Amino acid sequence: MDELQLLSTITQPTDLHRLSEKELLQVAQELRQAILTRVSQTGGHFSSNLGTVELTVALYAAYSIPPDKVVWDTGHQAYPHKMLTGRLNQFDTLRKYQGLSGFLRREEHELDVFGAGHAGTAISAALGFAAARDQLQTNEKVVAVTGDAAICSGMSWEALNHAGEMGTDLSVVLNDNRMSIAPNVGALTNYFTRLRARPFTQKVARRAKDVVERLPSPAAKVAKGLRHGLTHYFAPNETGTVFEELGFEYIGPVDGHDLLTMLEIFRNVREIPGPTFVHAITVKGKGYEVAEEDSRKWHGVAPFDLESCEMPTSSSQPTYTQAFGEAAIECASEDDKVVAITAAMPDGTGLTRFSQVHPDRYFDVGIAEQHAVTFAAGLAAAGLKPFCAIYSTFLQRGFDQVLHDVAIQKLPVRFFMDRAGLVGDDGPTHHGAFDISYLSFIPNLVLLAPRDATELREMTRWMKNYDDGPTAMRYPRGATDARLPEQRSPIELGKAEILCSGDDLTLLAVGSMVSPAWEATLQLLESGVSVSLLNARFLKPFDFDSILSHFRRTRRLLIVEENVRAGGFGQQVLDALVRSGEPTTGVEILALPDQFVEHGAQPLIRRDCGLDAAGIGTAAARLLQMQRSTQS
Repeated sequence: MDELQLLSTITQPTDLHRLSEKELLQVAQELRQAILTRVSQTGGHFSSNLGTVELTVALYAAYSIPPDKVVWDTGHQAYPHKMLTGRLNQFDTLRKYQGLSGFLRREEHELDVFGAGHAGTAISAALGFAAARDQLQTNEKVVAVTGDAAICSGMSWEALNHAGEMGTDLSVVLNDNRMSIAPNVGALTNYFTRLRARPFTQKVARRAKDVVERLPSPAAKVAKGLRHGLTHYFAPNETGTVFEELGFEYIGPVDGHDLLTMLEIFRNVREIPGPTFVHAITVKGKGYEVAEEDSRKWHGVAPFDLESCEMPTSSSQPTYTQAFGEAAIECASEDDKVVAITAAMPDGTGLTRFSQVHPDRYFDVGIAEQHAVTFAAGLAAAGLKPFCAIYSTFLQRGFDQVLHDVAIQKLPVRFFMDRAGLVGDDGPTHHGAFDISYLSFIPNLVLLAPRDATELREMTRWMKNYDDGPTAMRYPRGATDARLPEQRSPIELGKAEILCSGDDLTLLAVGSMVSPAWEATLQLLESGVSVSLLNARFLKPFDFDSILSHFRRTRRLLIVEENVRAGGFGQQVLDALVRSGEPTTGVEILALPDQFVEHGAQPLIRRDCGLDAAGIGTAAARLLQMQRSTQS
């Protein structure tokens, strides 16, 4: 058991106020050790949280929380926050079923003042808290902590612009570790890099430090927290920033791991009226050498051996993500018009190798999903074949662009939506539970869902050659299932795949649900039930003729999808049956519930939603029994 003598006594941020500077340094050391030991056992976001230890301790020791409020951007950097707010002893449940969330959640703790799993929200939310404070005439301080990738999102700049115009008291802390999940991109990131690297800036910083250290006490103590900020005042032409132009008092760059300096800076910043911007330089993976050397690899981890630095080997089955990455390379090798786009997620979307094989046809636009979609639209309008790979949950952010910039103009952008359905440990902010609903009603758009990696590759090639409008394919996180039958029919627009035909019950399954539906079918067949199983393949347009033919034969139809029921595939099929004049008493839809599904291992939360083989079998038995009762 690791020794956390001081950290174990901290149950709220104000407990830090009673500690000496030496003790605060010890808390930071213990906090880093706690992240190392706990996250190596549970898995989670690793290197990013190691980088915010000193920053968090200094911030919470300087501010009075509560009533002061700190709004964190996503949860990738907020494990120290959780440990300093009384949740240290619960950390063995992190991201586990019914345990602590990997992100901040208002329902979990009163000091999780604003929850978020999508980057770029902190400054907007914090400005809302500050404006509410002004309206209510209270006097708490409000701080937003954002990252160097999140601040590049359009929403962050909209908030900065508004905050500067309002002029209210608000502090923004930029945790600049020079890297998000993948290397940051864009002119703004390059600007930060140039700013850090300017020899004159570094020279002035050293000169300022020498001046401060020669000051007599107590002047030295007062100036200590400003010494890094002095580079700004000594060389305004060299280090003047866009943040000043937006109305912020800029302080930095400062060493985010120099806890005592950060403590003095935050104490001073707390007293500065108006908008302030603290630019802190940190090291992602700080304190764990392999994570410092490869913070991208160690951004998010499964449980691993802390001493050997070895991660567990992955499944021998290919993942959907890997299958897409390979198919994208194949398509680009066959057709020089194919280009690939990601929004800061090359690893997560499987495009890392594409970026190496076809670097001149690869675009990482950063955390800017709206721009990614319209950028892809422009590429398509110019005659290229853009493969736009964005997680299902993140494509929600570009919904208007999909509808307005792509679909209305009938541009052949190919969308590849990884993490569709229940993703597991990341929870409700990352579940891809709504994409069928928010895409299916858009005219001109074709929507597909593969049953396995082989079908994904075939669909990708089909999409490459489809130029009549936009296409989108949804597929889940994780490895594909090898138990499905290998016989296959060609991919044809709007055509389902019939895996077996029977007379008692028709199962109609979507994408990830084909595998558990197949398992349930085998069990039903063993019990004497004659089953038809259809792999929908196309969700828009869907194969109504095949569905109607089997439904008329069996008079029992169970539709299974890993999407919310409202606006989902099942409701579209049901609506089509009603419009055709068919009685629908024998139709049941098995889908995600009308609620935000909590985090947990995929098998567990799918079981809870009735979307495993057992749940499908139970729903099928219920439908069969209901029909028998009706007929009798």
